[in-house]
Formats: sequence, structure tokens, C-alpha cells
Amino acid sequence: MNASTNVVGRAGLGAAEQLAPRSRRRISPSLIAGAAILGVVLVAIIVGPMLSPYDPTEPVLTETFAGPSLRHPLGTDNFGRDILTRILYGGRVDLMIAFLATSVTVVVGSILGAIAGFYGKWWDTIIMRIVDIAIAFPFLVLVIAIVAMLGPSQNNIFVAIWLVGWIAYARIVRGEILVVKRLEYVEAARVVGLTDRAIILRHIAPNVITPVVVFAMADMVLNILVAASLSFLGLGTQPPNPEWGLMIAEGRDFFLRSWQLTTIPGLAILVVGTGFSLLGDGLADLLRPAR
Repeated sequence: MNASTNVVGRAGLGAAEQLAPRSRRRISPSLIAGAAILGVVLVAIIVGPMLSPYDPTEPVLTETFAGPSLRHPLGTDNFGRDILTRILYGGRVDLMIAFLATSVTVVVGSILGAIAGFYGKWWDTIIMRIVDIAIAFPFLVLVIAIVAMLGPSQNNIFVAIWLVGWIAYARIVRGEILVVKRLEYVEAARVVGLTDRAIILRHIAPNVITPVVVFAMADMVLNILVAASLSFLGLGTQPPNPEWGLMIAEGRDFFLRSWQLTTIPGLAILVVGTGFSLLGDGLADLLRPAR
């Protein structure tokens, strides 16, 4: 009895020692800073348009190129529209693309990568040949080509990113699973009779999800830049609807007269990109296995 108690006690002590480094791990300042920046931005673009008395698309020709004031904190554009209101509404478009487009590519890419890595054989051959063909072309070039074929619109940006964006996640997950599936705990799960689905979801997925989450943060920044670039080129959001890239394109001809038309949307993209980058760095530190 005493021997059994000692064994259990030692096992419990060993588990406590293993958990101790993780419990002492501190949340990094970059994670806090990134979450704070994105939290402020999200609150602003959700609440701000509800409080603004201005229409983001309706021109007011008597107030064109108005400078910053109490009525218009960031001034007005060449059609007299309030810049701050358009920035807030445009943020909804860009962040919706960041979250929705990225979430779909994460799920699809992870599933296909898991199938290719876990089952191998012809599953792996078919999926990875598609991946090889897709990565032969630059990501932005493919997205532009797809949107150009489908027609300029915000919805087609989603379609283009969904068709191309899953490639990176499939490669990441496949590579991680090729390593993990040969470890002892996966073999033990097979021995006790768990199904393939249970092995992947319960035992493999938690150990390969970290690089996917970290990459997704950077991918959100990329998708915002893609949406802004397409709108800048006239292939994305169409005027008079506000979007940060489109606002930069519309204001470039008036830069010397009203610098905020292009500078403020550019700063908005910079701030959101910085927030996602800091969040990704913080998550990488937080999710990195303790040694």
C-alpha cells in the first residue's frame, strides 16, 4: 500500500513539475499590445458608425476638402464626405475580409493537409500536386487573375482568396502531421482502437495547431493588403463605398491639397497590420512548447 502511494505521489509530482513551467509562463507584452490595438480598432469600427451623423457615401458638395475640425475631426474628401466616418465603415470591409477569408482558408487547408499527411498514398499525391501547381504562381497574381475573370467586386475577393489561400495551411499541416503521426502516443492510440478521426482531432490536431494559428495572424495582414491592393487597382470594392485601399486610390490626385485623404487610410492599414503582427508574435511565445 505504501509502495503504491509512493508511486502515485511520484507520478503526481512529476506531472506537477511538467506543468510548472507552463503555469509560470507569462503573457508576452507583444500579445497584450496586439490584442489591445485590435480591440480598440474593433470597438471603433463597430460602435463608431452607429454614433456618426454622416453618411459614408452621400456627397456634400458645400463642404469639399474641409480641414480637421470639431464637426469633421479628420476633415472631408473631394465630395465633402466625412473622412473619419468613411475610415470606420471601410474598416468593417477590410477586417471582415481578414477574419472571414482567413478562417475559411484555415479550415479548408488544415483539413486537406491533415488528409494528405495522415493517409498519404494517392490522397497525398493528388492534394500535393494541386499545391505544387498553385505555388508555381505568386499568390497576388493568382488572386488578381481570378478577380479579373469573375469581375470586380468585394464578394469576388472572398472567392479568390478562398481558392488560393488554403495552399499554405495545407503544406504546414501536412508537414507537421508527417512528423507527429510516427510518435509513440499516436501508435498507442491506434493500438487501443481509436478511429482515425479521433486520433486526428484529439491527439494530432492539438500538437500541430500552433504554427497554423501563428501563420493565420500574418495571413490576416496579407489578406487586408490584398483587398486594399485590389480596390486600389479598381478590382475590389467599388465607389462610392468606402474601403481603405480605394480611399487611397481616390485621394492620391489630391495629396498636395488634402494629405489626409491618402495618409489616414494608409495609417489605418499600418495600425491594423501592426496589431496582427504583435498578436502573432505573442501567440507564438505563448503556444511554444515549454522546455
